[in-house]
Amino acid sequence: MNTEVKVPAVGESISSGILSVWHKKDGDPVAKDEILFTLETDKVSQEVTAPEPGIVRQRAAEGEEVKIGQVVAEIEPVAPASQASSPAATPAPAPVAAPLPPPPAPQSPAKPTPAAPASPAASFSSMAPVVPAPAASRAVRKKLSPLRRKIAAQLVMAQHTAAILTTFNECDMSAVIRLRKELQDVFVKKYGVKLGFMSFFIKAVVDALQAVPAINSRLEGDDLVLNNAFDIGVAVGTERGLIVPVLRDCEKLTFADIENRLIHFATKAREGKVSLDDLQGGVFSISNGGVYGSLLSTPILNPPQSGILGMHKIQDRPVVENERIVVRPMMYLALSYDHRVIDGKEAVTFLIRVKDCIENPARLLLGS
Repeated sequence: MNTEVKVPAVGESISSGILSVWHKKDGDPVAKDEILFTLETDKVSQEVTAPEPGIVRQRAAEGEEVKIGQVVAEIEPVAPASQASSPAATPAPAPVAAPLPPPPAPQSPAKPTPAAPASPAASFSSMAPVVPAPAASRAVRKKLSPLRRKIAAQLVMAQHTAAILTTFNECDMSAVIRLRKELQDVFVKKYGVKLGFMSFFIKAVVDALQAVPAINSRLEGDDLVLNNAFDIGVAVGTERGLIVPVLRDCEKLTFADIENRLIHFATKAREGKVSLDDLQGGVFSISNGGVYGSLLSTPILNPPQSGILGMHKIQDRPVVENERIVVRPMMYLALSYDHRVIDGKEAVTFLIRVKDCIENPARLLLGS
């Protein structure tokens, strides 16, 4: 009797997903607990394994939207070797090759006839007409993935439900760059990971949230919820779209803890193994468009959060120091916030606090 393989439940609010990849073809043998297919939903990507060994009989196509509980495959049991054996079939006779046709008779080469020079008008008139390409080849239509649909809905909801305002500043990255260079070898030798820029910004955001608690809040109906936790979401770009896994209790983490967790989430995101719990509960987010070369942007809130910090490309720019023009590695910072619950003064104070922490990073390290 065949064993049915159904789409598993992956969350209370998820009713369907996309069968994005079959890891076994129809008719392939599969072992118990071997990966059968990948299910992609609007929140997570999950690999589904075979409940029993046998032969795969697909009941859904790759790329098809499937419902939770739907049967997408059956596992056909393999007969024992003693039953599976059968008399050897008589081999078919080998085909007889047909005789080759005789070679063509040689022909005398034709004498070329000189062509008369063509006038410019004749050249244009004898050009072949341009045939337009078929409409089907000019564009490709495909359905949005569940994750992309979810991202689109979230962004539109953020724009429609919050009064989003963005304030900007810039910070001198000289001190962080110098400190990283001085400590990098020791840090790698001690912790086995590199000291990156993101850990400095996460620590700076925690410091600023502690200094300006209004940023660490969210609006729920007529209630303002003030968060006491410092769970920071870090935007990670994947082939499927942007996801924001959350680092918990960042105020308690060392720089090495943060770097290890960032590597952990990056690996899970690349392998499509980020879980629903990894994405929930953040109080503030950080987006680093600088890794893609972005010089300046206005990040959109990640509901129900009230603030998001945008990091950007580090670029050498002339600045004035002590009445002298000098060149410094500068980064533009952008804080988008919900103006319904956060005033401009609080937003600017928060952003300046982040700037001060980045330009004086030694105190962040001492505080870790």
